[in-house]
Amino acid sequence: MSRKLDSPVQTQMAVAIFKTPLSGEYHGNKRMEGRQPAGRRRVFVQTESGCVLGMELDRSDNAHTVKRRLQLALNVSTEESSLTFGDMVLNNDLSAVRNDSPLLLTRNCLHRSSSTPCLSPRGNDLQQRDKSGPIEILGQSDCFASTGKLVKEIVKAIKMGIDPVLVHGGLGGAYYFRNSRGENVAIVKPTDEEPFAPNNPKGFVGKALGQPGLKRSVRVGETGIREVAAYLLDYDHFANVPPTALVKITHSIFNVNDGVNGNKSQKKNLVSKIASFQQFIKHNFDASDHGTSSFPVSGVHRIGILDVRILNTDRHAGNLLVRKLDGVGNFGQVELIPIDHGLCLPETLEDPYFEWIHWPQASIPFSDDELEYIRKLNPIRDCEMLRKELPMIREACLRVLVLCTIFLKEAAASGLCIAEIGEMMSREFRAGEEEPSELEVICIEARRLVEEREVFSPKADLGDDLFQFDIDCEDAESYFTPKMVADDYAFKAPFHLGIGFGSGRYLLSKLEESIDELEESEGEEEQEGPAILPAPDRIPSLSKLSMSLKNISLGDKNLKSQKFPGTKPDGCLSNTSSGHRSANEQLPASVSFVELADLSEEEWTLFLEKFQDLLYPAFAIRKSVTIGQRQRQRLGTSCQF
Repeated sequence: MSRKLDSPVQTQMAVAIFKTPLSGEYHGNKRMEGRQPAGRRRVFVQTESGCVLGMELDRSDNAHTVKRRLQLALNVSTEESSLTFGDMVLNNDLSAVRNDSPLLLTRNCLHRSSSTPCLSPRGNDLQQRDKSGPIEILGQSDCFASTGKLVKEIVKAIKMGIDPVLVHGGLGGAYYFRNSRGENVAIVKPTDEEPFAPNNPKGFVGKALGQPGLKRSVRVGETGIREVAAYLLDYDHFANVPPTALVKITHSIFNVNDGVNGNKSQKKNLVSKIASFQQFIKHNFDASDHGTSSFPVSGVHRIGILDVRILNTDRHAGNLLVRKLDGVGNFGQVELIPIDHGLCLPETLEDPYFEWIHWPQASIPFSDDELEYIRKLNPIRDCEMLRKELPMIREACLRVLVLCTIFLKEAAASGLCIAEIGEMMSREFRAGEEEPSELEVICIEARRLVEEREVFSPKADLGDDLFQFDIDCEDAESYFTPKMVADDYAFKAPFHLGIGFGSGRYLLSKLEESIDELEESEGEEEQEGPAILPAPDRIPSLSKLSMSLKNISLGDKNLKSQKFPGTKPDGCLSNTSSGHRSANEQLPASVSFVELADLSEEEWTLFLEKFQDLLYPAFAIRKSVTIGQRQRQRLGTSCQF
């Protein structure tokens, strides 16, 4: 039976306590694999409330035996529960589960009362107890080699009595782990201490792991996966994302709440958690503490390229660290370090937030090296890599990655700068109402064309329920059971990644007419005299030029994109760590104008073809509108590069 992800959590069990000795050394994955018999895998099972247990699986194990072991070790009820692995609900077959994978045990019916006592593991069951070391990396990528060395330093420091320190800023639980010299070397964020998660140490509780979280398209407990994904996607350390890994980590500093009100437990014992583990980078300040005029153009471009690819919904100035390269003294050359990528790769198209979008550096054209980097990006290879390294990542997130990467590649090839690309992806508020971004408008039209084709297809009545999606941002009462498997996502049809399109068909004739009218008006001005930079009020807005596309899209009964009231809430929770606007301050859920995950494999392939066909007229309009604006500085005359 499927579960409603929007259902409020009525109770929370305490995280299980493990008497794991700190005498164990760092357990690297390759070392552990060398001791495993053939066919055996090590997995980490986590309950909705954050309890974690590591166990060995062999070929004869199934979901029922895993639940039984969990019940014996942690003394938790596994009735009316499901064992999930990313999108998949595991019934009997566990062949899709890989070594070092985290599994999630979820309850189908959240009916326990707040008076239900918290349960703790049975200490006399030695066979089922987790015997791993204090820190264990989940994954086998060579990219985690530097993280392994860092883990050894931290384990050594813990043995010396150097404990981690709680980070006081932000809404979620985060901890600085230190080396033997007492220096901060890593920041650890447990998945069950995220905002709204059961063991959040700052009072923001109320949901179980796997439910929609701070962003409705990013589930509680899954931001750590996205932190790792951003690092893995930063090929060649192009954008400077610090090394990040997913770990199982044990320490007494972690928070455990008692009851549904999120009250902190006074008793401190060793607690095992699944968490993101990111190298701490020494820096002088963040981007909100200093003017942006001295930021390097290449640094801004590279971070922008990454943010566009992963549809970062929370790139505010506070998660851009700034490090001086010329030592202490006057402000000179600096390096930008992007952090906090937990709200990237949403399951649906969201409204991104790009702090850099109005920085003057973002309006400078891409360099040849940057264009070459973008040209070599391959979204299909990206998806294959993420499935290998993070097999629990949801397919809906990968579709967003593919779409945004194609959009970036085509836009850059068409001559757009990163500021223009970011603007096309961002929504606008008009008269207090949120309107879809230009990217979303293109997607709405592409989807309409796909559905029009299906109406005349003999297969239209067959249906396809192989790809279902269980977060619906517009209808809280509609939900589906996730049944996606890794093999469902296949991109078999060739797609073009250059400027031209093989079909040569531009389906938006009304948009072409708008472009032609604009070109004719420009031609008349050239005949009358020298080119005159048009005044701002004479430049037709992109919204007006693309209104024909919006009218086509909004007229469709099934895909109608309505205007929704703007989300300007009273009494928003604020991020006390800085004074900038961030996703943490946008707690009300944003609107979803278009869905991608409910498309079948065949529909998804056709959708991408239509999507690419529609990009040319959209880019042509954007370039026509901004041709005069490029001759003006965006933010005054004080910025020098």
